[in-house]
Amino acid sequence: MKLELNLALKNLFGARLRTLLNVLVLSFSFVIIIFLNSIMDGWDQQAQKDSIEWEFGNGHLINEKFDPLDPYTILDGHGKIPEENVGLTPILERQASIYPQGRMISIVLKGISSEQEILKLPTKILKESNEEFPVIIGKRLAESAKLNKGDRVQVRWRDSKGTYDANTLSITEVFDSNVPNIDNGKIWIDINKLWEMTNLENEASYFIVDDKFKNPELSSWNFKSQFALLKSLKDLINQKKTAQSVVYGLLLAIALLAIFDTQILSIFRRQKEIGTYIALGMTRLRVVRLFTIEGSVYSILALIIGSIYGIPFFIYMSEAGFPIPPADQKMGIALADVIYSVYGVKLVLVTILTVIISATIVSYFPARKITKLNPVLALKGKKQ
Repeated sequence: MKLELNLALKNLFGARLRTLLNVLVLSFSFVIIIFLNSIMDGWDQQAQKDSIEWEFGNGHLINEKFDPLDPYTILDGHGKIPEENVGLTPILERQASIYPQGRMISIVLKGISSEQEILKLPTKILKESNEEFPVIIGKRLAESAKLNKGDRVQVRWRDSKGTYDANTLSITEVFDSNVPNIDNGKIWIDINKLWEMTNLENEASYFIVDDKFKNPELSSWNFKSQFALLKSLKDLINQKKTAQSVVYGLLLAIALLAIFDTQILSIFRRQKEIGTYIALGMTRLRVVRLFTIEGSVYSILALIIGSIYGIPFFIYMSEAGFPIPPADQKMGIALADVIYSVYGVKLVLVTILTVIISATIVSYFPARKITKLNPVLALKGKKQ
C-alpha cells in the first residue's frame, strides 16, 4: 500500500496542472454542497423558531367545528371557553372587510388577550391605547392595504346573529414578523373588544397552549401538539432539500466526470508505464489499486484546498447571513429577510465521506481495464 501511495503522489504532482484543475473543481463542489445544505438547515431552525414564537406556542387546542385551513368554518367554528382553562390563551376569529382608500379588502379579525405573553405579538400596546378600537397589523397587510401606524380604516363585520355592523379601527402598531400566517390578511384586536363587537362573549375559535396546560382531552376541543403543527413546515423544507439534492448530485457528477475522464486518459497514455510495473513483479490488482488511490488522493486534496478557502467563507456567512429577495419572502411560509447558515458535524462528515467514496469509485472503474492489458504489448508501446 505504501508503494502504491508513493507512486500515486508522484504521478499526481508530476502532472500539476491536470491535478490542480481536478482538485479545484472537486473542492468547489464540496464547498457548495456544504454551504447550500447549511442554508437549508439554517432556514429549518429559523422557521421553526419563528413559528413557535409567533404562532404555535406549545400547541393549539382547536374547536371541533373550526379548521384553520378552511375559511368557511370561521362563522360557526367557535365555542365557550372551558372552565379548566389554565395555560390557555383564547383566540377568536371573525371574517370582516376593511375599506382603505376606497378599496375593499377581505380580512380576518383575530381577537387575543392584550395581556398575553406566549406569542411575540406586541399586544400590550392594545391595552395602553386610548383609541376606541385599537388594532395591530403586520407589515404584509400594511403594504398591501397601504396602511401605516396611526392610520384609521373603516371595518365591517357580522355579529353572532348575522347582522352587519361597521366602525373605525385605529392602527396602533405595525409589527414585523417572518410568519405570514399571523400577518397576511390578519388584523389583531383585544379579544374583549371583539367579544363586544360580535356578541360572542367568552367564545374562542382555538387556544394557544403554554407549558401550564395539562388536559389535552376536553370535550368539543381537539389538541394539536407543537410537533404536529410543525410537521407541515418540516415536510415542506424536506421537499426543498430533496429538490436541491438533484443540484448537489449534478455538481458532484461534473467534478467526478473530470476525474473519470482524467483516469481513462491517464491509463491510455501510461500503458508502457503499466507494462513496466507488471514486468517488475507488481500484480495487476496492485496496479489497479495504484490508479484507484490516485482518485482518492484527488478527493483528499480537494477537501484540504476546499477547507482553506471554504472555512473562512462558512464563518463569514454564518455571521453575515444569506439575504433573501423580497419576492421569495412572499412564499407563504416562515422566511426571514436573512438566513444564517448552520454547519452541523453530521453535514460535514457526510459530505466528506460522499466526496471521498465517490472519487474512489469513479477511479476504480476505468482502472479495471488494466486487468485486461497485455504487458508485452504495453511495453512495446502499442495501444490496447
